[in-house]
Amino acid sequence: MMSNIAQHATAIYQNLPLPAGSAIGIVALLLLDHVRPVPLPGPRAPRRAAGAAALAAGCALNVWALVERRHRTSGEFQLEQPEALVTTGPYAFSRHPMYAGWWLIHLGVGLVRGSAWVAATLPAAVLVEHFGGSVVEERELRRRFGAEYARYGGRVPRYAGRSRRRVTGAAR
Repeated sequence: MMSNIAQHATAIYQNLPLPAGSAIGIVALLLLDHVRPVPLPGPRAPRRAAGAAALAAGCALNVWALVERRHRTSGEFQLEQPEALVTTGPYAFSRHPMYAGWWLIHLGVGLVRGSAWVAATLPAAVLVEHFGGSVVEERELRRRFGAEYARYGGRVPRYAGRSRRRVTGAAR
């Protein structure tokens, strides 16, 4: 009984979609804000409301992406080793919705805390996750899913923005 619980807990921890850049960035934001506070200008209430909205949106996006991935898994769920290319749900709008979700959470934490340090820690986290995360992941996904991933990457933006629809010869 206990070993099943331990195995389940280990599997959940291994599939926790918390990128290192976001974890380090949010911790750095909180530490810097504690040691040397640099407050954001302006009234507190609207800033906190915007921060709460960003936090909620980031959490919702991460949960939606994780649920969508789990629904597309027939066997044991492994976040780092997808058995199928997921192109539905939030993946229809972003190739990396969980990174985008964590960036919204990071922004939300900074706004709720009222810390100007978010202007330094968030871009640093984005750079770490772009070059150390999504670029590396996409290389593996191209290798694994080939032309299917190339088509997907051609129409869905990496993080956010408008879908890129290719114009066919007949439509020109």
